[in-house]
Amino acid sequence: MDWTDLPLDAGPRGDEAETLQFALDRARKQFAWKTGGLTAAQLRQTHPPSTMTLAGLVKHLSFVEDGFTAKAADRPLAAPWDTRSWVENDRWGWESAVSDDPDELYALWYAAAARSRATWQELSADGGLDALVVDPDPAWTTNRRRVAFDLLEEYLKHTGHADVLREAVDGVRGNDPE
Repeated sequence: MDWTDLPLDAGPRGDEAETLQFALDRARKQFAWKTGGLTAAQLRQTHPPSTMTLAGLVKHLSFVEDGFTAKAADRPLAAPWDTRSWVENDRWGWESAVSDDPDELYALWYAAAARSRATWQELSADGGLDALVVDPDPAWTTNRRRVAFDLLEEYLKHTGHADVLREAVDGVRGNDPE
């Protein structure tokens, strides 16, 4: 699977939920292109002074997809995230990614993105984006809309990171390959 396999509707002329889904799909497609098709060595390459790697970005966004979506759907985290706390998962993803096989790493992200996309379509139809998302910490109690925008924000931020890292790895630049 690669970036060309990801869905992307023709245009954002729908309602708020459909437009948000379009923005997420477009960001996923850009992220997949920026991080795809690399060897293990390329995925693990750091660019000092940063310790960030493309492998870490892929695994981090796998967790973000699964974590934010589980939160919005009021579902528990599934494997491989179900044995650690939120903070531990975040750290583990960044650190463990450098020893992951590229095919397994890509499969983890593509599966998380597909699950998330399907769940957000379901959530938008079931109570919509205004449905309350309760957190044990009342300061983090919000609605699905906020969680969806947080997910989009993570993609936008990390696709920018991937853009810089990918250019340093092999010179690939731009918003998409076309």
